[in-house]
Amino acid sequence: MTVSVVLFTADLRLHDHPPLRAALSSADAVVPLFVRDDGIEAAGFAGPNRRAFLADCLAALDAGLRDRGGRLVLRSGPVVERVCEIAAETGATEVHTAAGASGYAQHREERLRRALEAGGRRLVVHDAVVTVIPPGAVTPAGSDHFAVFTPYFRRWSAEPPRAPLAAPRVVRVPDGPGSEPLPSRAAVPGVSPGLAAGGETEGRRRAAAWLRNGLADYEDRHDDMAGDATSRLSPHLHFGTVSAAELAHRARKAGGPGADAFVRQLCWRDFHHQVLAARPAAAHADYRTRHDHWRTGPEAAADIAAWKEGRTGYPVVDAAMRQLAHEGWTHNRGRLLAASFLSKTLYVDWRTGARHFLEWLVDGDLANNQLNWQWVAGTGTDTRPHRVLNPVAQGRRFDPGGAYVRRWVPELADVERRFVHEPWRLPAAERARYGYPEPVIGLAEGLARFKRARGRD
Repeated sequence: MTVSVVLFTADLRLHDHPPLRAALSSADAVVPLFVRDDGIEAAGFAGPNRRAFLADCLAALDAGLRDRGGRLVLRSGPVVERVCEIAAETGATEVHTAAGASGYAQHREERLRRALEAGGRRLVVHDAVVTVIPPGAVTPAGSDHFAVFTPYFRRWSAEPPRAPLAAPRVVRVPDGPGSEPLPSRAAVPGVSPGLAAGGETEGRRRAAAWLRNGLADYEDRHDDMAGDATSRLSPHLHFGTVSAAELAHRARKAGGPGADAFVRQLCWRDFHHQVLAARPAAAHADYRTRHDHWRTGPEAAADIAAWKEGRTGYPVVDAAMRQLAHEGWTHNRGRLLAASFLSKTLYVDWRTGARHFLEWLVDGDLANNQLNWQWVAGTGTDTRPHRVLNPVAQGRRFDPGGAYVRRWVPELADVERRFVHEPWRLPAAERARYGYPEPVIGLAEGLARFKRARGRD
């Protein structure tokens, strides 16, 4: 009996899974394997929300495999060692896995390839599993990646789409390879109280409902902070419980302005993955424009603490940060405003904010988190690196009635609409009654400091 191993990583699903389908076609039996990578945990990339969501995903993946006659094999430790152990235990000749974009994933893949080849085995890496098209599939003349989104989008849109694959009906797993017990969400401390459920069943349910009921209005409503009209599929895309390629296929089939806008967001995700795949150092180093005058010291530390706690005195920023703590997720417009406020108005190093987001975000994807932070901070791919988002103007535009602010900043629940984004304009006695903090800095002062600092860089 021939055996192949399928190493699951950020693709915790059975539908549209090229590595699994290839393994089933090439062998009599497969070992569906997930390794709890101690390298990821040691690097601080396993926050409570992502560990809890992962527990849901692994439980759903195991259940789906059991429905098809199989099961998930779970191991913990160094990925290369554990995969080679499983291959030796089962006599597997091939290991199938999805390509990753980060430097860590690329290095792990190369080490695994060498280790397997030393034992006479083969690693088969599949592209376009995590993204719609693979990083590097389209490149500009004279470079290994696109540094500007619009030309990338044009080329990306012209690529022939990959047809989604159906889930297998039967998965035969050989007798023998033991598995550790699956983790439980309930056993993870420090989880956000409003964290959504994970797993392929939930991801596909959410995707189907949103494509049916939310897609058509997406272009007009995706920035409506109070309306909460985004897909909320980012955690499922991060863990791969839904397929980006299948989502793009289904949205294009539906058609219309909302579908076009949603597909464009999937392209933004691919864009960041192809940047990181070509420039892995962008996960921690300035991608394009280096800045060396970020604020440090006690005053900056106090501002950072206020930002993390959602007590900056700017309601829409504070609402976004409080939603983040409660749900492990926050609205995309809120992310932009919170990031701009920290990196430009407070002039704090973007890495400080990126680390905090990775601690809390259930969709804390290294490519999208780090490169979106760099885009906002003016060190990344933004062609207008000096733009500063005004939280008052943005709040009025994207939360005009203040419903989003009132939802997450209950101190301001009864404030008049005209003051909800500028509560410091209220009379002093009324401000004291609400118990909401004064702004940590005036916007004009922050803008002037930003311009001075950028003049020195």
